[in-house]
Amino acid sequence: MTHHYQQLSPHVIIMHAEHETDRPILAAIAGERRTLLMDAGNSPEHAKLFRSELKRRGVRLPEIMALTHWHWDHTFGMQAWGLPAAAHKETARALSSLRGLDWSDGCLLNLISDGIISEESAADIRKEFGDHRDIRITQPDILFQDRIEFDLGGVVCELVHVGGDHSADSCILHVREDRVLFLGDALGPSVYGGPRKYTSAAFLKLLSTAYGYNADWYVESHGVPMSGEEFRSDLAGWEMLARAVERFGHNREQVIREMKAILQLDELPKDLLQGLDYFMAGAEPV
Repeated sequence: MTHHYQQLSPHVIIMHAEHETDRPILAAIAGERRTLLMDAGNSPEHAKLFRSELKRRGVRLPEIMALTHWHWDHTFGMQAWGLPAAAHKETARALSSLRGLDWSDGCLLNLISDGIISEESAADIRKEFGDHRDIRITQPDILFQDRIEFDLGGVVCELVHVGGDHSADSCILHVREDRVLFLGDALGPSVYGGPRKYTSAAFLKLLSTAYGYNADWYVESHGVPMSGEEFRSDLAGWEMLARAVERFGHNREQVIREMKAILQLDELPKDLLQGLDYFMAGAEPV
């Protein structure tokens, strides 16, 4: 597999997402005094690849880690870094509940039936770790409630709790001087413990928060970095969809009619129809 890395901005280097085993984007933010790592990776192997690339580039290795949320693909690489980690209190609580598990097939089935992970996550864990799963859950060291700042020397990063449907502990990381906003998976639908769903009000609130940063780069963990203009354009249809659901609630046909009229289309594109399913699953009857 080819691994892709990119110097995104003066202080930010990323390892691009890899979809085969659901590896999210990893980022190193290198200041004059410290380097901060955003997310740990989905396994020690994932972590090792990024560390090797940073060494190859002569970048000061990370001395502190910031977690966007507790999901396995963002945290199961923690054991390989051995760094103090900053995380939301709920991230720490969720990780604590996973300690001491053996991660056998039986264990994965129990986690699925308890709604803690999904079948897709279990399949990806099997692919990433193989049959002998030496998964050691590491507890974060620095816990916060609303926001925490890291002055790395010449560049400040701010980790802000935003919540949302995907995970209640979701945080975003703003690299102030570089105008880069890492969104983690905050804009994703809920994926565990039931059907995939979006709550239109929560989605619109998150979008408004993200736009408020007016960043040069918007980075979702399983996507590709986008300029501010690309990001707004990419999410325009979803924002319209969320607003239509706000107005018409469970009335799916009315939402479709409204969207076709706004977009002047005879048929809605597939991604918006899938989005509509998610919003319908999260809609309150009007």
